[in-house]
Amino acid sequence: MINSESQLAAILPKLSEAPWIAIDTEADSLHAYPEKLCLIQISFPGEDILIDPLAGLDLKPLFEILHRHDLILHGADYDLRLLQRTYGFSPRAVFDTMLASRVLGELRFSLGDLVANHLGITLEKGSQKANWARRPLTERMEAYAKNDTRHLKPLSDLLRAKLEAAGRLSWHSEICTRLIADASHLPEPDADLVWRIKGSRRLRRAGLAVLRELWHWREAEAIAGNRPPFFVLSHDLLIDLSDAACHGRPIDPLLPRHLNNRRRDGIERAVKHALALPAAEQPHLLKSEPYHPSEREKKRFLELQQNRDQVAAKLQLDPSFVASKSLLQSLVRDEIDGTGNGLMRWQKEILGL
Repeated sequence: MINSESQLAAILPKLSEAPWIAIDTEADSLHAYPEKLCLIQISFPGEDILIDPLAGLDLKPLFEILHRHDLILHGADYDLRLLQRTYGFSPRAVFDTMLASRVLGELRFSLGDLVANHLGITLEKGSQKANWARRPLTERMEAYAKNDTRHLKPLSDLLRAKLEAAGRLSWHSEICTRLIADASHLPEPDADLVWRIKGSRRLRRAGLAVLRELWHWREAEAIAGNRPPFFVLSHDLLIDLSDAACHGRPIDPLLPRHLNNRRRDGIERAVKHALALPAAEQPHLLKSEPYHPSEREKKRFLELQQNRDQVAAKLQLDPSFVASKSLLQSLVRDEIDGTGNGLMRWQKEILGL
């Protein structure tokens, strides 16, 4: 584990000259709140290294080197968002082995499946839910972490060759470019939407007021206790408490028996404060205009869907990977009102659009 400036300085020249670099990350999302980046795994010729982002190192030189290389990752979306949020890092190019397998039409595309199917190697799964913030890491955790990058280069070589043979390498490159762009622009959360969790649409304004207070109370508890919010109260329980409170039903029977008195008092105060709000300060219901497609739009959607399914079957691809239902619906509306659409070039090409 690299956890000192001297160790980092010793490895950077080798990394700078490396012809290829594979990278992965680990966070503590199941054990802390907010989650944080806990480990950076890097493989390059002859080396599998672990870097400790919790050791207070200056990692700017590392990311300057990484930015000069094309990086190999598996399922890069989460890693890129985590690196962008933590360090503002965005790579110049990536080769995502998971996306490569999907472009090739493979139905099982976890790293374990791909390494087993293409390289004949079985990876251990035991540390998937480990607390990566713990120090020191166990030998088993270190071995698991290194395996996440150790096999990415040979795997990427095999997949790249298959993509080239299938004439789909440009598809994969375009998807990876979109992936980088999406991960580089993380929108700020909307303060009026972040607490509107699943199930909130069945609540009226008084119930929404309770939900908003309870959500912010839970958020504060999660941060103070450094535990994910679901360890405090589940989404479903927040909805049930809000519904009961706004209809005058007792909430105490709904609370978990193990809940301590301090948290019970906090919940009661939050509910009381929400119910005391004047109507003008209660959250408004979200105005969602239901989409009622015209007969013309229904017909066009079916045409696009049938074409997509035929193309997917011919190319042996998952239809939803070629174009999701929501994308097809937006295409119909875009064609009607003349706006642009979110199709990539490879999708337009194979769909004939």
